[in-house]
Amino acid sequence: MDPRLRGVSHRPWGDAPDGTAWRLLCVLPFLLVGLGVAFQLATPKELTGTPLFVSAPLLAAPLFTAWTTALFGGAGLIAILLLHTSMPTMGGSGADLGLLTESATIVFVTAIAVLLHHVVRRSRERLATARGVAEAAQRAVLPTPPSRVDGLRLGVRYEAAQEDTLIGGDLYAASACPHGVRLLIGDVRGKGLGAIETVSVLLGAFWEAVDREPELCAVMESLERALTREGARRSGIDDLEGFATCVLVEIPPGHEVVRVVNHGHPEPLLLTGGGVTGLTPREFALPLGLGGADSGPAAADVWRFPPEATLLLYTDGLSEARDAAGAMYEPAERLRGRSFSSPDRLLAALVSDVRRHADGGASDDMALPAVQRPA
Repeated sequence: MDPRLRGVSHRPWGDAPDGTAWRLLCVLPFLLVGLGVAFQLATPKELTGTPLFVSAPLLAAPLFTAWTTALFGGAGLIAILLLHTSMPTMGGSGADLGLLTESATIVFVTAIAVLLHHVVRRSRERLATARGVAEAAQRAVLPTPPSRVDGLRLGVRYEAAQEDTLIGGDLYAASACPHGVRLLIGDVRGKGLGAIETVSVLLGAFWEAVDREPELCAVMESLERALTREGARRSGIDDLEGFATCVLVEIPPGHEVVRVVNHGHPEPLLLTGGGVTGLTPREFALPLGLGGADSGPAAADVWRFPPEATLLLYTDGLSEARDAAGAMYEPAERLRGRSFSSPDRLLAALVSDVRRHADGGASDDMALPAVQRPA
């Protein structure tokens, strides 16, 4: 069974972000029944605790099973019956009619609560199914790369801006080829199925050209042509305005240097012994889809890649994460003076740090590949 569906009957709304708030919600139906009894005992006979008794199953409906929801309604009904029969002051003319009215109200509202529980549960199951489809699509388009590629250590993290959101416009890829190890990081304009379709087009062009093209700039030109063909195929005005920022990296055999071609994307960071170097391109190029196939640099920029160095690629969801005062996250400053034994440790620390900076939230997805040259 899909793990996302387990416990749906018990928690149709899923786990609450705040554990204390969730426990309080689960306790409230019990408190309502108890308050109803206390109210009935402490007030004149003209007043009734029925509103509290009927609130208990309504609140329990999205939190507990259908049987538990019905039990809360039954508890309220039993409390009303016992209070009416055990307290002499509650007798007299009209008492039977009042008891009948209150009992019917509790039974009717409990039935509504049970129906509400089934509606919420079915909605939750459909949502879980949709999430499963989205996750399958995401994994099919962006499969997790191996932890080692041609002797280099590789780590990847994909962090969605919203919880349970899986499909976005960020993309990455890594491949060993006759020319070394080549990596791709990109960010497509937009989100949803339209963005994931463009992501698949760019990734398909990358996988086709990565082995065939001897020059890194030629691989980037293949991506540009693929995106241009995709834009011509689409008809919507929003689709025609689509573009993607992109960085291509090549680490030739021997792993002594890094070659980079950047089209409008945040610059990669090279971490060496606590130092952080931004790989700023000598010649800036427009994002893919805006400048044409011949608008990029004539050659890739080249940097040294010493042993134990780590190359970090990222999308703007990292650098544009803001704190409560509106200050953006500065990955180079935050990483300066720190060293990490593996790409996975680097990415885990980076994700934790940016979450603290943004107070647990982010406005955009983050794709974070990192590659390290072992000693």
